[in-house]
Amino acid sequence: MNPITTENPGLLPADALRVVGDALAAAAAARYPGGAVAVTFEAPRRPEFGDFATNLAFALAQTARRAPQLVAGELIEAAREASPELARVLASIEPSGGFINLRLAPAIWQNAVAHILREGTAYGSAPSNGRRISLEFGSANPTGPLVVVQGRTLSLGGTLAAVMRARGYDVFVEWIINDTGSQLDTLGRSLYARYRQIENPDFPFPDDGYPGDYLLPIARSLYARDGSRWCDAPESEWLEIFARYARDELVAQQQRTVERFRVAYDLWQSERELHEAGKIREGIARLEERGLTYERDGATYFRSTAFGDDKDRVVRRSDGRPTYFALDVAYHYEKLKRADRVIDILGPDHHGYIGRLHGLAAALGFPGHLDVLISGQVGLMRGGEQVSMSKRAGHIVTLDEILDEVGVDAARFLFIVPTFESPLVFDMALAVEKSNDNPVYYVQYGHARIASVLRNAAAEASSDPSLAALIEPSELALARRLAEFPAVLEGIAEHRAPHRLARYARDVAADFHAFYTTCRILDAEPTRREARLALARATQIVLARALQLAGVSAPDAM
Repeated sequence: MNPITTENPGLLPADALRVVGDALAAAAAARYPGGAVAVTFEAPRRPEFGDFATNLAFALAQTARRAPQLVAGELIEAAREASPELARVLASIEPSGGFINLRLAPAIWQNAVAHILREGTAYGSAPSNGRRISLEFGSANPTGPLVVVQGRTLSLGGTLAAVMRARGYDVFVEWIINDTGSQLDTLGRSLYARYRQIENPDFPFPDDGYPGDYLLPIARSLYARDGSRWCDAPESEWLEIFARYARDELVAQQQRTVERFRVAYDLWQSERELHEAGKIREGIARLEERGLTYERDGATYFRSTAFGDDKDRVVRRSDGRPTYFALDVAYHYEKLKRADRVIDILGPDHHGYIGRLHGLAAALGFPGHLDVLISGQVGLMRGGEQVSMSKRAGHIVTLDEILDEVGVDAARFLFIVPTFESPLVFDMALAVEKSNDNPVYYVQYGHARIASVLRNAAAEASSDPSLAALIEPSELALARRLAEFPAVLEGIAEHRAPHRLARYARDVAADFHAFYTTCRILDAEPTRREARLALARATQIVLARALQLAGVSAPDAM
């Protein structure tokens, strides 16, 4: 069905609320001149109370010296008398428990559906707001393949980036590769042991090594290239070579997994490159310029206790080598210089970093410019049993294995269902279940059902149907839900809350299923059929867009 072509869009819900808000504000100013307050609206908890409600009467009760219920009634009466235009935007307005509850006229929701059809796939998007965002997430150590914990942060970060871009933010997505320090040496020794075991299966594996089988193919690849060249060489000759080879192979694997998971990065930042480019020195120099360092026993300390930390942090050891915290200084200084806002998404057990990084941003001269988000613990359930996972013990289930078993769609969606810090038990059986208990299946089925309806109606659908026939409760409830989409996206971007997208998509699907159950579409009389087809098409637009932002496909058949 083609988009609606009506030139006069009519009042949209936000316009109608401004009319009501202005009328109530004028009534309040006239009756209670000393109690000027802003008029705000929220959706009531229960739909029988109306589309929107305002607590204006409670805010004026003290000035009026009257009960909120009486104040609400007086304001409604005065607004009606002074503002006749309320009659064309409201179906009802009444006091209830001190609140002012209102329902918008069906025409307002009909206009909202027409607006969605005109906007098409651009619906919910906003023009550029000029705000630059640096968003870092994922950032697994280059010592093994990605696992379920990174899967969750990838899904959260990828969804947040997509929504923020839709709302007009200029988002730069980056990953920091922690490729310096003792962990790379440990990785090199671990690969060397696997390399030696090709000829000598009894060659000892280091006690602190990474014992997962994922190093075996990398060792075979290196052996195919170099043969036994390194078998009798001293560690000083092979350690850096083996560490770099393992790092390069594992980072390449991580990048392939990330791409498979439908997440794109603008920058994969190597920590080693920051060192080599002198960025560590620049970061420390910035703190020194601001008088926030001191020397003790030959080491350089950052006065982090001045910014709420529990102790001052060493940034340069007595032998001149920078510390791991110095990397945080340099990397965040780089990000803060080129962005209006920096957002870090860290994995579980990083709560201690929140205050420390906030303090670091302030110390570098960018107070309040950094958000630190922590994703909750992730467990894996298979066959009704918890799966034990430990990289150090060699017991891992890779993200690729999860994707092989449940698919990208299920993983991307289910990882964002809980709030950021809430723990998640990823149930592999539920992820592939074809039932309403599986959230992603439920939403995708809604989209597929709409596609089926529209296919069957394609030959009859009007390009410019009248929407005045949309007056049934389930029709208006669905239209109200669709009209929320831009505000939902704005709330996700503002509050860093990707879970709201999953919840909203499920709500849209539920409202559509309710509408589909109670309202005949294809065999309704012509006027209603065309209006209901238009509502279905608007729903399809919103569901497809919500799924796209979550990194999930929108199937036309299931």
